[in-house]
Amino acid sequence: MEMNVGIIGGSGIGERLARLPGPPMFVATPHGMLRGRALQHEGTRIFAVSRHSAGHKVPPHRVGYQALAEGMRAAGVRACLATAAVGSLRSDWGPGTFVACSDFLDLTSRNLTLFDETVVHTDFSQPFGPGARRALIESAEAKGIHIEGSGVYVGGNGPRYETPAEIEAYRRLGGEVVGMTASTEAVLMREAGVEYGCLAIVSNLACGITDMPLSHDEVILEMGRSGGRAIELRLDAARRIANTV
Repeated sequence: MEMNVGIIGGSGIGERLARLPGPPMFVATPHGMLRGRALQHEGTRIFAVSRHSAGHKVPPHRVGYQALAEGMRAAGVRACLATAAVGSLRSDWGPGTFVACSDFLDLTSRNLTLFDETVVHTDFSQPFGPGARRALIESAEAKGIHIEGSGVYVGGNGPRYETPAEIEAYRRLGGEVVGMTASTEAVLMREAGVEYGCLAIVSNLACGITDMPLSHDEVILEMGRSGGRAIELRLDAARRIANTV
């Protein structure tokens, strides 16, 4: 069955997606099998995938990003909405802030592409899909959820957190939030022809913005608080996207 929209759940969200009712779905790709669930929401067919697999076992630098993009394309997905737990480079964007990412700095050094055998240069003048981002913003406004309508995402390789000097460099380069996954997904989804929107959720202030040591526990805690709203928002955004294509 062809899907309308894809949803990717990151830290603390993937487990919630896995609990939503819907049969398992498996899509074979040249880069491996993509596993998820086939959901139905108000007539919208959604392919829901947990980025880090069941039990949050796959670290960010080992995620099968190429299979993720190829699998979404093979499933017929036209637009994909992801969540990303991020550190904030802005003191005024505290934990719980929602950001509809508009641009990115990819500093992961992964250099992943779907075009290893051919010469293809993909345009990135709109780094995140404008339709997907608009749907996230409109859904947040309709539900009374505050969202920052733009934000520059900095992609780091992980799995370690950044140093204070790295965060200061990212901030000076124009970065506003930092994570380990969304910039890679944005590249490969664009190459696959799947429009990609990212709802970044601030889980903590980045190293150097705060003096407190960083811990993954605070990421899980914030995703527990914000996860329900994030899923509700994206289900509504998925419906909006499906009704416009």
